[in-house]
Amino acid sequence: MQSGSGWRTAFRQLAAGVLITLSLSTAAWAQTPHVKIGLVLSLTGPATSLGIPARDTVALLPKEMGGRPVDYIILDDPSDTTQAVQTTKKLISEDHVDAIIGSSITPNSLAMIDVVADGQTPMILLASSSKIIEPVDAKRHWVFKTPQTDAMMTSAIAEHASNHGVKTMAFIGQADALGETFYAEVAKFAQLHHITMVANERFNRTDTSVTGQVLKILAAKPDAVVVGVAGTPAALPPKMLRERGYKGAIYHNHGTGNRDFLRVCGADCNGTFLPASPVLVASQLPDDHSAKHLALEYIKLYESKCDAGTVSAFGSYAWDAGMLLNRSVPIALKTGAPGTPEFRGALRDALENTKNFADSNGLVNKPNTTPNDHIGLDQRARVIAEIENGKWIYQPR
Repeated sequence: MQSGSGWRTAFRQLAAGVLITLSLSTAAWAQTPHVKIGLVLSLTGPATSLGIPARDTVALLPKEMGGRPVDYIILDDPSDTTQAVQTTKKLISEDHVDAIIGSSITPNSLAMIDVVADGQTPMILLASSSKIIEPVDAKRHWVFKTPQTDAMMTSAIAEHASNHGVKTMAFIGQADALGETFYAEVAKFAQLHHITMVANERFNRTDTSVTGQVLKILAAKPDAVVVGVAGTPAALPPKMLRERGYKGAIYHNHGTGNRDFLRVCGADCNGTFLPASPVLVASQLPDDHSAKHLALEYIKLYESKCDAGTVSAFGSYAWDAGMLLNRSVPIALKTGAPGTPEFRGALRDALENTKNFADSNGLVNKPNTTPNDHIGLDQRARVIAEIENGKWIYQPR
């Protein structure tokens, strides 16, 4: 039988062995090539209300993928196209990221395409326009997105408007790529539903008045007005329309699916509509809706870290991007190690070949409708919501 001193000696030796093992394990883990994911988000500037929820969601994303530690590098673009390009270049050339998530807005996202194509780095965008992924050419080969396309959302607007007797429609949008592409889709689907476009106006994100544009719209006497603007600047047209006594229907771009927009627009947005991510009305959806279960899971997770009632579509888009990478990284690791061209290429291929993957906005199948579908969502991934007293109310078609 061992003496007390013998037990103490044995324990010290055992403890030393455990410490050495832990130390070696920690060292090995530190030396394991990390998966690096860069995020380009609009954390300042006019699109802040889109970028902040995405940033807050990053803290919820997996800390390891495929058994490899993950580093997230978050940079601000400050809602500016030039800055978005410079930030993307830095992530690729200096930080050597394996993938990029973002930007939050369409103009920035379009400008980033050349950079990721040159750097052969897969990018999952959080902006709406279908132009950022279509057509899938040599440059867009590297580009994917998680938000619903403007084509998906404008088809929902036209369908809802037609079902409610709208015959004429006006448009007011941003004087940039988002405004142009959203208008093109609005006009296309309006025509399909025998709705006549009677006005088409533009304003800049930084403008403080749209009086002239609204007066022209009112003169055309449309049954409905579509506001093709993202973030809090989208509150300006409905406020002016209501101030001038407009009684027709008002539809928003899905870039208004956040609480900051509701706060800024206030009572002027009561009774207005937007095509929306299922996340905004998840608890109101039918139980058999393809996105309900995972949307509710994301909301619970997000609100456990942030304030209750602060969830937005833009956080969910970042979450879905992270989940797609979490699925794809283990596949890519079979081809190469993080930090190598082989890994980035395999990661791109894995993203492109996603099948039957459920996320908080729907079911992702690539290719879905075309051979080079870089989103993979179908029409179930969007709903119509009505704004009433600072809340989104699900509107069954």
